[in-house]
Amino acid sequence: MQTLRAAVVQAGSVAFDTEATLDKTEKLVVEAAAGGAQLVVFPEAYISAYPKGLDFGCRVGMRRPEGREDFRRYWASAIEVPGPATDRLGEIAKINAVHLVIGVIERADSTLYCTVLFFSPEGRLMGKHRKLVPTASERLVWGFGDGSTLPVFDTPHGKLGAVICWENYMPLLRTAMYSKGVTLYCAPTADDRDTWLPTMQHIALEGRCFVLSACQVMRRKDYPAEYELSQEVGPDTILMRGGSCIIGPLGQVLVGPVFNEETILYADLDLADVPRSRLDFDVTGHYSRPDVFNLTVNERPQTPVSFVGSAKHLLADTTD
Repeated sequence: MQTLRAAVVQAGSVAFDTEATLDKTEKLVVEAAAGGAQLVVFPEAYISAYPKGLDFGCRVGMRRPEGREDFRRYWASAIEVPGPATDRLGEIAKINAVHLVIGVIERADSTLYCTVLFFSPEGRLMGKHRKLVPTASERLVWGFGDGSTLPVFDTPHGKLGAVICWENYMPLLRTAMYSKGVTLYCAPTADDRDTWLPTMQHIALEGRCFVLSACQVMRRKDYPAEYELSQEVGPDTILMRGGSCIIGPLGQVLVGPVFNEETILYADLDLADVPRSRLDFDVTGHYSRPDVFNLTVNERPQTPVSFVGSAKHLLADTTD
């Protein structure tokens, strides 16, 4: 029996402090590896923060200077991909010999993206997935990903991919991932509601895959004192309560959900459960009807500016 020991990390960022969050990441990966983990999954926006409750000073037709400063701080704490932070994350994965899947806020020029990074046990940055549709007010501060970052990676344990938070409510995106053969379906999230667990069970059952969902636990005191919420709360008030879980390919809850505490959840995954589960259902295989339904996925990078031709001739020597 081929098994994979997987770990889902339920912990909070050191909000807006990239270096401190990287230090915490390292400690948690070391702990998970000591527990035997070969795959370690972190929550959405773990580096540098999920800005729960922050409105960035925005109203319809209005922007406050304080909100612009909030965005500047958020932008400054985001990371470049690749860059020094990804170098360190790769080293953490290598030293601990784990596949590492982690949610980050990616800075690309002046735009931020909610991104998931994938690292191999050799420390290589395998690739990334940018969230296609930021949810609700997230659109104030995060850009939209495109189809060029919908990877599924071959690993010795199966095909590894990630779908972020409410992307998991996009049936066509799920279908695209299933068609790529994902068996280790990571779902970093900020959704800590009771309804999240049945969503993860449905996806595992629909995709006949293992689902690993990680959510942060954050209290008011984990954010800076000047962090402005819509109402005053005490320092120990929980703003995000977790609910992380690991689900098997027949929808069975293997571990979790856990609420209101930082922890690492472990499960030993019997990888043969995937083909066993597909005896009677393969959503993009023998249970599909391509003669009736067909999905087209555009995986080309979408850029706002395209340069056609060359300006080299302008550099030619025109002197006598």
